[in-house]
Amino acid sequence: MQKLIECVPNFSEGREQNIIRQITDAIRSAEGVSLLDVDPGASTNRTVVTFVGDPEAAVEAAFRAIKKAAELIDMGKHKGAHPRMGATDVCPFVPVSNVSWEEAIECANQLGKRVGEELRIPVYLYEKAAKDKARSNLSVIRAGEYEGFFEKIKQAEWKPDFGPAVFNEKSGGTVIGVRDFLVAYNVNLNTKSVRRATSVAFDVREQGRVKTEDGTAWGKPALDANGEPVRIPGALKHVKAIGWFVKEYGIAQMSMNLTNIEETPLHVAFDACVEAAAKRGMRVTGSEIVGMVPKKCLVDAGRYFLRKQRWSEGASEEELIDIAIRSMGLGELKPFDPNEKVIEFKIESAEPKKSLVKMNLREFCNETLSDSPAPGGGSVAALMGALGASLGGMVANLSAGKRGWDDKLEYFSDWAVKAQQLKDELLSLVDEDTTAFNKVMDAFGLPRESADEKTARAAAIEEATKHAAEVPLKVMETASKSYALLAEMAERGNPASVSDVGVGALATRACIEGAALNVRINLGQLKDEKFRTGLQDKVRKVSANSEAQFKTIIQVVEGKLGKS
Repeated sequence: MQKLIECVPNFSEGREQNIIRQITDAIRSAEGVSLLDVDPGASTNRTVVTFVGDPEAAVEAAFRAIKKAAELIDMGKHKGAHPRMGATDVCPFVPVSNVSWEEAIECANQLGKRVGEELRIPVYLYEKAAKDKARSNLSVIRAGEYEGFFEKIKQAEWKPDFGPAVFNEKSGGTVIGVRDFLVAYNVNLNTKSVRRATSVAFDVREQGRVKTEDGTAWGKPALDANGEPVRIPGALKHVKAIGWFVKEYGIAQMSMNLTNIEETPLHVAFDACVEAAAKRGMRVTGSEIVGMVPKKCLVDAGRYFLRKQRWSEGASEEELIDIAIRSMGLGELKPFDPNEKVIEFKIESAEPKKSLVKMNLREFCNETLSDSPAPGGGSVAALMGALGASLGGMVANLSAGKRGWDDKLEYFSDWAVKAQQLKDELLSLVDEDTTAFNKVMDAFGLPRESADEKTARAAAIEEATKHAAEVPLKVMETASKSYALLAEMAERGNPASVSDVGVGALATRACIEGAALNVRINLGQLKDEKFRTGLQDKVRKVSANSEAQFKTIIQVVEGKLGKS
């Protein structure tokens, strides 16, 4: 797997497009990175940039961007609503795929060392990269902001991790670190009052508010036995929030950082704001995501809102994301395009490749019918399996919505969700099978002039062919999971759709038997006897189990059709 790490630098410039462009051009100039998102804000005077690449490339791109920002941004003249301490205010690394926390922390250290030594900018490490755990929290480091750091940096406990212990008047300081996905999320209110927005922010943020002796917002702070202010915690864990006014929209917002989206997902934060605002006589009118968001955030939100509607959660990813966007009003202030804002989608579009599953039906059939050997039987078998799972899921969704079956909603919804997962797995195997075949063809095309080249070519062909045999076996094993779904739908699903269950079972059986043929034709080319025998045994077991389950389901289907 490719090593992929995300970097999300925040620059203290959100108004001058020429400056923003020069910084992003510096990122683009580093080979091996993909610039995914540039999100400027005029009121905050801040731009959040997102790019991905392998660790080495990401560090290089980040350094070039920080260097360019230091050249172009004068912090002595900077004004904006967002807390900040430097031209490049914060620069976190976020592991995406095949990158450990240790590797990500090494990226932060490499970048911090270069920025400190070569650019003479004070650097502090935060979150998982922090050397001093007392300084792991970004808000603690940034307290006092740019203006306060001239004196703060003179204190022994605020000596930078890298760079000089003298504040850089033009560039300020930079905070570099490693963190989980952080979602920068703003919730819109039907007010212009910053004070009212701040009250809602205090209601929801983990830190809450300081308790007063008389219970009023302006009263004397209540103190504990140690003389420290007593705090009333907010409703949400792992949430930082403030209220502010956004001039270009003419509204006040709660601006939040969700620092642990597993513990406090996006939809939970949204609903907490809705509830808190309503208690104070206000209304949430929508929300916006600053920067990018993991796909899971929106998929989980879509399921949550369907659950609130007492509807089946077994919708496609695309539909779930659309429901999330509409439910949270993510497009109220400006259009929300998932292909631009969802990190997984943006990575896919940054590395365009021909995908069979993104073709329409006619294009797929035309491609199959052409004189190219791929896609062939393996990809078609996987597609049949996806259709079999889809039919089972359709019956589950119809059953979940059947009038008078309200008590069965959760049961059928769970099966519909499983059907969506199986469908998506099998669709991914449509492309994977063709990719595996193409790798075999590539291996056959390797040079074979010298003895060493012949040996290397033979080894490459053997490995590629093994993989080409494993993929259709994976298709068989994945499709076989659809039988449990189809069996339940045959027995307990909407009886008006029992014929669809039968077609689903036929498609699943055809998928498994078709994929078995593709395993066998690849095994015939292999020299590794042990590997070949092992896969043959697995194929026989899956095929035998498939036949038994298919017959059981078809008997139920035929029995119910016979009564109609």
